[in-house]
Amino acid sequence: MTKKEKVTFIIEKLQEFYPEIPVPLDHKDPYTLLIAVLLSAQSTDVRVNQITPLLFAKADNPYDMVLLSVEEIKEIIRPVGLSPMKSKGIHGLSQILIDKHQGKVPANLEALEALPAVGHKTASVVISQAFNIPAFPVDTHIHRLLYRWGLSNGKNVVQTEKDAKRLFPKELWNDLHLQIIWYARQYSPARAWDLEKDIITKTVGRKSVLQDYYKSKK
Repeated sequence: MTKKEKVTFIIEKLQEFYPEIPVPLDHKDPYTLLIAVLLSAQSTDVRVNQITPLLFAKADNPYDMVLLSVEEIKEIIRPVGLSPMKSKGIHGLSQILIDKHQGKVPANLEALEALPAVGHKTASVVISQAFNIPAFPVDTHIHRLLYRWGLSNGKNVVQTEKDAKRLFPKELWNDLHLQIIWYARQYSPARAWDLEKDIITKTVGRKSVLQDYYKSKK
């Protein structure tokens, strides 16, 4: 199966599985999405969705957020992990949004990446989900599946993002990155993986990945 054939099969199957695509993190606007995505680093969406209502009840915009101290933010978000770094980032980026962007989240990748605690993946998620600008944020799920499917070499997420953007149609990037995440969680996890349920990998998977899987089951 060529890469082009794999891509066509993957797109069709993901559309069958997820014709409607839920956004994993609860939010109401670009600012609350930005904060939620920042909090999700090395945490789970479920945990973040439990904590953001507590934080947003006190501050759901940068003007109210800067009225809280870093320590107050840290205490609220402690359960999601990395709270010292994340609380400083949230407070700092909120002040920058006020000072440089009239309190609005910029719809610009470079401007987002310049904010404290906002990396390329976080900025890409905000660009795609808040502003519907084509992007292909790569998390651990997408990185794992594009390697399993033989579409990227698995060396690093930077290369995986380049490969994804080269292989998949630009107009589908925003949907595909979410569809792949949902599929990875449900059918192709890192642990307790059942290839018989993972129809996409079973069909298009990298030969060495399939061989290693079957060896592990003997």
